[in-house]
Parts: sequence; structure tokens; C-alpha cells
Amino acid sequence: MPLIPDRAEEPERRASRAAPPRPDAAGFAVFYEANFDAVLGFVTRRTACPQVAADLTADIFVAALQAAGQYDPRRGAPAAWLYGIARNVLASRYRGSALEQHAVARLNGHRLLDEEDIAALEARIDAERAARELVERHSGLSEPLREILDLVAVDGLTPREAAQALGLNRATVRSRLHRAKRLLRAQGPSATEHTSIPLEVVS
Repeated sequence: MPLIPDRAEEPERRASRAAPPRPDAAGFAVFYEANFDAVLGFVTRRTACPQVAADLTADIFVAALQAAGQYDPRRGAPAAWLYGIARNVLASRYRGSALEQHAVARLNGHRLLDEEDIAALEARIDAERAARELVERHSGLSEPLREILDLVAVDGLTPREAAQALGLNRATVRSRLHRAKRLLRAQGPSATEHTSIPLEVVS
């Protein structure tokens, strides 16, 4: 059986993400299955390597399981909580030195993927190419603007969810979204004409 399940329909993905994480094995398994596709999308929009995508996806859910007991619904929705963890895992991976990453890779190795897994990941990575190109094309934006744009225009979070994931207030998020939109439009239509990401969502 392949590790990577078939991609779910978008309405089902958004609805399923409403369930909170639970620290027990059975409860977290439900949360994992409901949110796997969203996390895989987050990862494949940021890497073109199937092995890295598999490793990061697994690392994000390990971190989420470890933190599940501390989840507080008063501090944000499950989706925002999970995307906050995903951002931290991604940042931690690329914050370390090349030497440290090499040492970890030697100790752990890549997670085993069969041919079906690799094919599924490559298909997903190919489908997310437009989103990755959008992120890469606008790398000149400041980090605060990029992270907001990534979560809202690329990952599909609402501004409220993005604010929760980043630990910011909604006014700050709205301000940064408007600034990012102005800067992108100033670059002209060539900046976005080859991507399917709708920039009007940052309004």
C-alpha cells in the first residue's frame, strides 16, 4: 500500500480540518488522516524533491503529535495551529548548517518510499509548480510579507487563520497583505500571468 493517499477534494479538506488534534493514538490518527493532504500541499509548494517532501511531512506530524496535548482552541483554529507547526519545522530544517543536516541524514537516512509513493509525490510537486514559482518569483519581498503571502495566497488560509499561525493580530496581517499586493502589482502582469494563484484573495 502506498504511503501517499489520493488527494482529497477541496471542500472535504477544509471541513475536515475543523477537528482538533488529540494526544491519544486513535484520536491523532483521525487528525492525521484529515490533515495529511493539507500538510503535503504545504510541503510540496516549497520543495521539488519527493524525499524531502516525505521527510518534512512526517516531521511536521511528529511535531504536531508531540504538541497535541498543549493545543488550546482558545488560541486558534486547528488549521492555524498545524500550519504554525509546519512553518517552524520547515524553518528549523533550513536554519541548521549543511554539516548538521548531513550528520542527521547519515544517522536517519531518508524515509523509505516505494515507486507508487515517489510517483504520487512527483505528481503533486508538478501540480504545485505554479505556487512554487510564485513564491520564488517574489523572493524580493521582505520575509514578513512573504510569509503572509505564502499562507494566504499560496496555502489558502484565511487572513484570520494566517494571523493565528504567525502569532500576529489581524490588523497587522491585513496591512502586510495590502503591502504585498501593491508590490506585486507594481511589478506588472508578467509577475503573475503564468500562475493560477488568485491574488485577489489578499484583498
